[in-house]
Amino acid sequence: MNIVVLAGGYSPEREVSLLSGSLIANALIENKHRVLLLDVYEGIPTLPSDPRTLFTEEKLEVHPISETVPDLKALRERCQNGDALIGKNVLKLCALADKVFLALHGAMGENGQLQATLDSYGISYTGSGYAGSLLAMDKDLAKRLLRDAGVPTPDWVYFDVHTERARVREIGLPCVIKPCDCGSSVGVSIVETEKELQAALDEAAKWGSRVLAERKITGRELTVGILDGETLPVVEIIPREGFYDYRNKYQGTTEEICPADLAPEIAARASSYAKIGFSALRLGGYARFDFLLDATGEVWCLEANTLPGMTPASLLPTAAKAAGISYNELCERIVRL
Repeated sequence: MNIVVLAGGYSPEREVSLLSGSLIANALIENKHRVLLLDVYEGIPTLPSDPRTLFTEEKLEVHPISETVPDLKALRERCQNGDALIGKNVLKLCALADKVFLALHGAMGENGQLQATLDSYGISYTGSGYAGSLLAMDKDLAKRLLRDAGVPTPDWVYFDVHTERARVREIGLPCVIKPCDCGSSVGVSIVETEKELQAALDEAAKWGSRVLAERKITGRELTVGILDGETLPVVEIIPREGFYDYRNKYQGTTEEICPADLAPEIAARASSYAKIGFSALRLGGYARFDFLLDATGEVWCLEANTLPGMTPASLLPTAAKAAGISYNELCERIVRL
């Protein structure tokens, strides 16, 4: 097949996405597909007379990733796209492909906007549709639907960080402050003291006005992947310090244990909650659900990821490997779902 791998984008998670995209592209090339790795925000200003020549069978250089979130202001100035989130010729190239593999993280790539656009052009793509993407990306909506479906999720308040900061008092301390619609733990802070609270709110405000304050749950960090309606083995994440934040996720400073060393009934409960959440949020193809296991044995769902990372440190490939599915096979199955 001719496959466009869409990555990058105008998102604080663009570097993670470009790393995922380059690895996915190389796996698909090894699987004998012709692939074009395309930055959805940068696009390609000028196309050759036959754009199909941009699809390649030669392996690509793997994109590096830094410890810090990218400078989006500098990216905007360099690309001169104005308010457009889709770069020049991107949709034209996607229309030439047999399938578009969405390797984006956060923002337009994960909130349903891109999915709806591709649907409007009749372009086939991987993962969840626009409705499921929107519901999962909006942490407030997702938690409401999860709670209504019987999936435990920590208590929270949702508010405008510029006009309703006082609402954080409804949760109290300690709590977790997080932007409503970012992934990769961008803008997330664990707040233990009053002194830390305002700084955490200011950090979250950098990524948008809509913020959640969530009751802090102390426990083991777990994640459950779903592929084609079936759960993969549970993974336990053990950061060497702090929590599973942006740096720990992508700089190899965590230990991942898969299958997690859990009592069978707890592993089954986490897997069951992931399946229920997958249906409640109207997801499709594949996804990953993040949980905390507290000291009482309760499993709390934190969020769903509709386009989970596909980097060497990512959790879905780790779980797939434990289930006997190689990285290349995982990419192939996602394409063909």
